[in-house]
Amino acid sequence: MYIKKVEGPRAVNLDDGTVLTLADLPPSDTRRWVASRKAVVVQAVRAGLISRKAALERYELSDEEFDLWAKAVETHGVEALKVTALQKYRQP
Repeated sequence: MYIKKVEGPRAVNLDDGTVLTLADLPPSDTRRWVASRKAVVVQAVRAGLISRKAALERYELSDEEFDLWAKAVETHGVEALKVTALQKYRQP
């Protein structure tokens, strides 16, 4: 059996007791970003599973876009990442 060598950890424990692994991350060619996928990427970066730079490169995200996701999760939770909820959580 061959195990691929990767930089950093293969899995991390989150604050709620769940385990997040590299296999739980969305595919790098993701084009349809639903709230749950955005949240997983933000959690992975916060927990140290992947670096911010690696996430930005892997998913072709801008700094601003990732910052918006992270801020939304931090202040309002995963619900704020839903496109239909943008008006509800947006600052006036």
